[in-house]
Amino acid sequence: RSLSPTESLGGLKMRSVMLAVCTAQAAAFVSRSVRPAPAARALWATVPQLNRADTVDSSGLIKDHPKNNVSPVIAERIGRALHRTPNHPLNIIKKRIEDYFLERAKTQGGPTFEVFDDLAPVVKITQNFDDLLIPEDHVSRSASDTYYIDDETMLRGHTSAHQASLLQNGYDTFLCSGDVYRRDEIDASHYPVFHQMEGVRVFPHLEPAEGSDKVQGNKEVEDDLKDALEGMVDAVFGPVEKRWIDAYFPFTEPSFELEIYYNDEWLEVLGCGVMQQDILRRAGRAEQPGWAFGLGLERLAMVLFDIPDIRLFWSEDERFLSQFKDGEITQFKPFSKFPACYKDVSFWIDPETPFHPNDLCELVRGVGGDLVEEVKLIDEFTHPKTGRTSNAFRINYRSMERSLTNEEVNAMQDDVRGQLESAFNVELR
Repeated sequence: RSLSPTESLGGLKMRSVMLAVCTAQAAAFVSRSVRPAPAARALWATVPQLNRADTVDSSGLIKDHPKNNVSPVIAERIGRALHRTPNHPLNIIKKRIEDYFLERAKTQGGPTFEVFDDLAPVVKITQNFDDLLIPEDHVSRSASDTYYIDDETMLRGHTSAHQASLLQNGYDTFLCSGDVYRRDEIDASHYPVFHQMEGVRVFPHLEPAEGSDKVQGNKEVEDDLKDALEGMVDAVFGPVEKRWIDAYFPFTEPSFELEIYYNDEWLEVLGCGVMQQDILRRAGRAEQPGWAFGLGLERLAMVLFDIPDIRLFWSEDERFLSQFKDGEITQFKPFSKFPACYKDVSFWIDPETPFHPNDLCELVRGVGGDLVEEVKLIDEFTHPKTGRTSNAFRINYRSMERSLTNEEVNAMQDDVRGQLESAFNVELR
């Protein structure tokens, strides 16, 4: 940068030495080279380390801490890396999107996208929320929605948790994919572990001149975002009708959702927008504008491969895995449909003990794992005189690989009832 009249040559030499040392330290944090121009914008003394997934010890995720709500079922999923598994539907979709952005950069002469698909799922709570300007009272911060490890760390709820750290490490243009974790309902399209891809592009050359008014949004950035994502959709689905829907996200403004007309219906594909400038400022990028998008790999794969149940992505059954091949989109052929077994449980909620339907789903997962196809609230009643609330849930047990016996289903249901009573002090009906 330009020197002020009061800056001495000695001061310049000292800063050069310090910058060289810090740059070398930062380079040790990452396996790829860092472009020095944007990196020099970052606060090198606080550049976060990019931890890799193979450094996570899943046995240390469950601990005796009042905030910890990670269950053994979730800890067992750490390290599976379905999105990096050859011939897996999620990896096929991921590679198709990555190939599109790499090719777009070549044909249009833009910067090359750096690809990250092995960053550790354990992140700081501030990375997952505060760095993205997510309010303190946002529902996603609640223990019924998020897996906390302790007061400082958690399992990432989205790949956006790495956005600020990658920016601080000097990356302007990148794709980041990985497994994300959310306490959620149980049905054919929801699972507590799923996979996302985050895309970011920063435009250093569009930074306003020093002294200009600070503004949010940039039309040139917005136009590039929409052009890039419309091209991506065509690369994944083939030429399709598209429409942009105005949306709200805490981390972008303006914000959009992209929908496509596919299989005779409108389908939401992704959310995106022009990045909030405060996020970029905090990452040391001053007034450089940028865009970001996020999408769910399972959501796209279920549509493209016609996979009816999200649990199938975790199947190790060769009848499932053998149907897919790298680089090809093939329609899934169901190999079985075993009978369902429905069990109901109803109870009075203890007004002194916090309870959320996701708590029951987590409990049921811990008992039945992937043998549970759905948990559904079928009745809710508040007594007019006592004010007590009663819930009734229907649990659908069904294996994707074999028929369940009445004995094992009854044993699982008895376990659910017993744990529900002891954990939440409910009165079973």
